[in-house]
Amino acid sequence: MPHLWSFWARPAQLPPPGDWTTWLILAGRGFGKTRAAAEFIRWQIESCGKRRAALIAPTAADARDVLVEGESGLLAVCPPWNRPVYESSKRRVTWPNGAIATLYSADEPERLRGPQHDCGACDEIGAWRYGETAWHMYQFGLRLGTQPRTIITTTPKPTPLIKKLLLSAMPDGVITRGTTYENRANLADTFFSQIIREHEGTRLGRQELLAELLTDHPGALWTLAMLEPHRVTAAPPLERIVVAIDPAVSSTATSDETGIIVAGRTSGGHLYVLDDRSCRASPDGWARAAISAFHAYQADRIVAEANQGGEMVRSVLTTIDPNVPITLVHATRGKALRAEPVAALYEQARGHHVGTFGTLEDQMTDWTPGQASPDRLDALVWAATDLLLGQALHDVPVAVSGGDAASPPDADDDPGARQAAAVRDFLRRYRLGG
Repeated sequence: MPHLWSFWARPAQLPPPGDWTTWLILAGRGFGKTRAAAEFIRWQIESCGKRRAALIAPTAADARDVLVEGESGLLAVCPPWNRPVYESSKRRVTWPNGAIATLYSADEPERLRGPQHDCGACDEIGAWRYGETAWHMYQFGLRLGTQPRTIITTTPKPTPLIKKLLLSAMPDGVITRGTTYENRANLADTFFSQIIREHEGTRLGRQELLAELLTDHPGALWTLAMLEPHRVTAAPPLERIVVAIDPAVSSTATSDETGIIVAGRTSGGHLYVLDDRSCRASPDGWARAAISAFHAYQADRIVAEANQGGEMVRSVLTTIDPNVPITLVHATRGKALRAEPVAALYEQARGHHVGTFGTLEDQMTDWTPGQASPDRLDALVWAATDLLLGQALHDVPVAVSGGDAASPPDADDDPGARQAAAVRDFLRRYRLGG
């Protein structure tokens, strides 16, 4: 009885009737998506004769920790008499009947080139960095048997892949929608007393709890239209790369994350966001993450905000690597004034993301001036400022092409005058108009 899923499942967690090939569950956090995915694969293996399954998650760790070893993963849902064996070195799960499920990371879509499958589970596709590429590579290999089937489970995010799946890319697909509240009986009371109370009624809550597919936030400096057309799968040669850090004040379980963004610039003045290594960690933890990114991308410098912690930021970094070059920056102006010139780069099609950075892009398109700016966004602004705007955004005269250096504005001037001059200078230097 404990393993009789048809008895325990809610109707929305059971495979829908019909001759479909793709089942998309678009639901809020805690809905039971992972359990539905694991039970779907178990059903395909035990009852439908499938022998080659694909388990695809945002990262290799997600595939292992969630789809296989998680509380609702395959090892937990399969009965003792038919429990598969997980071989981590081979990235695969093998059943007693010889059926195999192979683990894949959507961060490495090329690994899906070649292998063939007759069923699969695609988890949290809204967080896939190379979403469309990974999905297409998987589809090309879904060619075994007479009726290959796929389950997709995700919290909705307005990524190109999810939009395409909803609009036209699933001619033989079915969609199940659900909210966090539907699984209330199986969720901890503290989850509802803390998380729900904090996010209920907010824009983030509408996405993460009610599973609404949100569009652009009115008043946000960035929009999806500024990001999607200029997304790339690889960066061109870069003349300078930095790792930018926005340190968190504390490192408790409820603290903000430390924003860590890797970005570079081309000789033509284009910004490329290469990686998001943000984390919730102790000073030693985020410092190691930043220095690891510095070496992985052969960066030129680490740029860190010093408003929170001052020289402590430098000290913790140099304790780990005394040779890493560091620039400490201080926020002397409002966050909106610092962010607006960076948003202008994106408006001019000079900002590119190498892949998809779901949480960072959520912050960019959700944040409006006047709100407290989030960690990843702050780190992005510091990276772009160092790479492309530089000293023009600090308290120094602004050099304007074709003329003399602009004088610092008087105290009675518009407080955004210097920032506006900085943007004009940048646009003129790179022949962007203005």
